[in-house]
Amino acid sequence: MTDAVLIRDATDADLPAIREIYNHAVEHTTAIWNETLVDLDNRREWMRARQGRGFPIIVAELSGKVAGYASYGDWRAFDGYRHTVEHSVYVDKDCRGAGIGETLMRELIVRAAAADVHVMIAGIEAENTASIRLHEKLGFRIAGRFSEVGTKFGRWLDLTCMELRLPARPD
Repeated sequence: MTDAVLIRDATDADLPAIREIYNHAVEHTTAIWNETLVDLDNRREWMRARQGRGFPIIVAELSGKVAGYASYGDWRAFDGYRHTVEHSVYVDKDCRGAGIGETLMRELIVRAAAADVHVMIAGIEAENTASIRLHEKLGFRIAGRFSEVGTKFGRWLDLTCMELRLPARPD
């Protein structure tokens, strides 16, 4: 890829591409442990809910096309976890392996640190070694592994949990 990747906030106009990327992951990967495809209304509500809580949704644009997206949200919905988020990052099937996921993750980490997030959590299907390696490259460490906590495509899935402690912002 010779074009520069532009990272920007997602807009409503990006929702069809975000839905397409999401649905492809649902149908073909274990990156999302859902089996139900979503429509534009679902993605619109997801965007509204995330942005309403002050959480970012960013896209990577390549040659005018959304090549991937990333966001973070509540890790657990209890007050005591308010400084911890769980992130997600997805790359278009035709754009994988070009560093877009890493670029999105780096921007998401910067935004999380600026928002006083203390810890970012990643839940990764345990056989997804490429994602685990990427997270390690970005400073995440493996915090544990849960065995057979999910199913997809007729098999049990293990979950690798990773964490990144973000530096405190100077006052």
